[in-house]
Amino acid sequence: MSLDLPRIIDTIHREKGIPKDLLIDAIQTAILNAARKFFNDSEGLSITIDPQTLKIDATRGGERVDPAVFGRIAAQTAKQIMIQKFREAERDTLFEEFESQKGDLLTGTVQRFEGGAVLVNLGKTDAILPRPEQIPGEALHPGDRIRAVVHEVKKQGQRVKIILSRTHPDFVRKLFELEIPEIADNTIQIRALAREAGYRTKVAVASVDPKVDAVGACVGVRGSRIKTITDELGGERIDIVRWNDSLQVLIPNALAPAEIDEVMLCGLLGRAIVLVRDDQLSLAIGRRGQNVRLASKLVGWDIEIMTAEELDEVIDRAIQMFTQIEGVDAELAQNLVEQGILSYDDLSVMEIDDLVATIEGLDHERAIRIVEAAEELAEQQSEESPRRKGGRGSTSGRNAVSQVQAHSSSVVSAVAVETGSVASDATDDEAAPQQASVDATAMERESVASETSPSQENELEVSEANEEDHDSVRFNDDPPPAPVATTGADAAAAVAADAPSTLPQSAPESGGEVRDMNQP
Repeated sequence: MSLDLPRIIDTIHREKGIPKDLLIDAIQTAILNAARKFFNDSEGLSITIDPQTLKIDATRGGERVDPAVFGRIAAQTAKQIMIQKFREAERDTLFEEFESQKGDLLTGTVQRFEGGAVLVNLGKTDAILPRPEQIPGEALHPGDRIRAVVHEVKKQGQRVKIILSRTHPDFVRKLFELEIPEIADNTIQIRALAREAGYRTKVAVASVDPKVDAVGACVGVRGSRIKTITDELGGERIDIVRWNDSLQVLIPNALAPAEIDEVMLCGLLGRAIVLVRDDQLSLAIGRRGQNVRLASKLVGWDIEIMTAEELDEVIDRAIQMFTQIEGVDAELAQNLVEQGILSYDDLSVMEIDDLVATIEGLDHERAIRIVEAAEELAEQQSEESPRRKGGRGSTSGRNAVSQVQAHSSSVVSAVAVETGSVASDATDDEAAPQQASVDATAMERESVASETSPSQENELEVSEANEEDHDSVRFNDDPPPAPVATTGADAAAAVAADAPSTLPQSAPESGGEVRDMNQP
């Protein structure tokens, strides 16, 4: 038995990748259990295996015992225990290996389909690509070579379950690192990324070396580099935009190619009101709200788009509503509006300490009474009108219906993508943001809510025509993708009465009028 042990251990070590010390421990445990079963007694039993010579030393009561005398039944017991131990050791080894590769890009071969999931062979083991992790609309066939990132690794009995993903934002990030050398060597950094798999992705990049154009390097000569990535993504449109540390520039860049007149930041609520002209509304919002939704995720702020006229109306209504609360005069109402609080819902979710610290002359007890009154009024409005149409161009798009929040709900805010955000327009004008767009789909008419008037529909058609003429890199003329459902955080920010929630503080460097709402 000892003569075959080195060969057995070496073979299993090479084929399964299990460390030799784990194999020796497993064999030692198996022989010890076999000896206990044979002698029906565990006292005085000792089994050791020399790690160098792999010689088995068995003793009982101080006397040496030949393992060969344990018998056939004991040998079968030892074999079963060894098989179990080997499987556990193999599982642990696989788990540690793939757990360390979480988020990495792997290449595998499609084996077969199980329900909606795809079984992918990775060489050492098989992994699962569930239907939700597959790019919408892609067609996979047995034998296809595909790339995916390791999304989740977990132990399941004596096996390891490896879940892959092609919809995770890290999949696009890893493809950029693979196809663009400047990103791989960290000359260019991906500072933020927002994705709706199968439809559109926004990637914010910044260059460490001022001599290297981040956007141009990612696009490549005539779009050669970015086209390789879009082909892997099945024609998904990618917007490459330039990173900027100023939110005044980030938000307009993220909404490119729309022209932004003014950006007003509401720090207490984490929102930004973006003012645009009527002919830029549909362009800023995007088809089914996709452009503003991805921009919101990219910059990490909830974005609401409206015209200057609409903002003036919202402010007037907000002041009227606040003065109806006991203890709120016109001056206090004006101060609340200047901080971007434009509805009962906004006021009901405010922290008392933040209000007292921000609003001059407001004490703690008075702030509590005002917030409690706002909560009651917000509840009344929610009961009277549970579904209200939101402001034009809220985070989830012009067609989303705003849902009035209960007093205990938190403010709906855009989910930031890890580090922050940005956008850019790929033009030769240095003052304008640069953007390189890879459009995998033909332009289609934006859906308009039932309240949209014929004149607004004409306005949308003109805006979409402008978007079509925008200078960008586009590939593929495949039919447009199916509409993207808008739910949860993608829905427009909740509003109370007629007033959307948000308000301003400053304007973009690249062109709009600067309006300071804190000035009288």
